[in-house]
Amino acid sequence: GLAAMRRSLAWLVAVPLMLAGSQVAHVLAYRWVYPQAHVRLHVLVETGHGYLTLLPFVLGAAAAVMLVSLLASAADAARGRPPRALPAWAFALLPLLGFTVQEYVERWLATGVFPWHAAAAPTFVPGLVLQLPFGLAAYLAVRLLLRVAERVGRAFAPAPVARRHRPPSVAAPPAPSLLRPSLISCGLA
Repeated sequence: GLAAMRRSLAWLVAVPLMLAGSQVAHVLAYRWVYPQAHVRLHVLVETGHGYLTLLPFVLGAAAAVMLVSLLASAADAARGRPPRALPAWAFALLPLLGFTVQEYVERWLATGVFPWHAAAAPTFVPGLVLQLPFGLAAYLAVRLLLRVAERVGRAFAPAPVARRHRPPSVAAPPAPSLLRPSLISCGLA
């Protein structure tokens, strides 16, 4: 229902940031292990990284999804519905899982043979290690962005409608015929 939709909006903010962080960590791992540009380029082409030229377009589309989700989160906050929180463990686990799958799929598509040895590549462990600080940065950024969206939404929320003030009514005591006798007065105690 509504709670699932609000959680989806939060995920649509989180996933693009996790993707961007994971890709930056991926690039840094290759720069770290292969500091010479010509060697790095050769390894990237050999291991199926030719698609990285499309990365700016993918990240741009992800940023657009994130922006629309933030606007929807602000609109929800304007209606009095705060965004749902996301579990912190996801920001540690998902980038690690994404990087691992990406490394295997890249090599598999480049060679046509499943790369059982992908985890032994010199960039694999540094790439995994770099996922953690970028996952933490994504987590902090998502929390901040959702908090800002919530505050913006509240700032644009319509003012509550003032109710007419009614004087407090004084209830008259019930009529004597409606009073029930106590159990003691009836001799039943």
